[in-house]
Amino acid sequence: MSTRLSYYLQARVAVLSVIALVCCVAEAAESNPLRDRQETKQKKEKTFMPMSIISSSFPHNGVIPTRHTCEGHDASPELLLTDVPAGTKSLALIVDDPDAPDPAAPKRVWVHWVLYNILPTSSGLPEGIATEDLPPGTQEGLNDWQRTGYGGPCPPIGNHRYFFKLYALDTVLPDLKRPTKAKLEEAMRGHIIATAELIGLYQKQH
Repeated sequence: MSTRLSYYLQARVAVLSVIALVCCVAEAAESNPLRDRQETKQKKEKTFMPMSIISSSFPHNGVIPTRHTCEGHDASPELLLTDVPAGTKSLALIVDDPDAPDPAAPKRVWVHWVLYNILPTSSGLPEGIATEDLPPGTQEGLNDWQRTGYGGPCPPIGNHRYFFKLYALDTVLPDLKRPTKAKLEEAMRGHIIATAELIGLYQKQH
């Protein structure tokens, strides 16, 4: 075998050895159990339950009891708030009816309750809550009766849907001076980090 051929074979073996070593290192890096565990942990840390709003008075898409309507005591239902995301600075609540006046021919959305700057640590609102019993710092907006506070379902005709909409915000809103739903929605724009919804149904009995 010539010296030139010998050098060529030695160089080829060296190159192949380097390639094999690089492949082994890459494979080892790809199957690094420590890194895999760290990535799995990070994925788990990023996973969280979605925020929710529920009521002990009625299930989602269930019938709202008469005591929470104009035919009863007009008392607000108990609302339970869970899994508020990290980074939430305040919560807002809007309750409205998109089926007014007649679900067969809806013409407007009727607003029943507007609250904002609810503490993110609040677990909920008890049944029939009065203004003075709201969580500290909570502020009220105007419903479509042009007053603050809860106004229960009182549909003139048909079976209406009532949306209890919860918003998690990345800020505490300024004093909006008893805002309408539209003004609150404008103030919240760009600050909503999570939402949740509860729907109740009601048809007037008399």
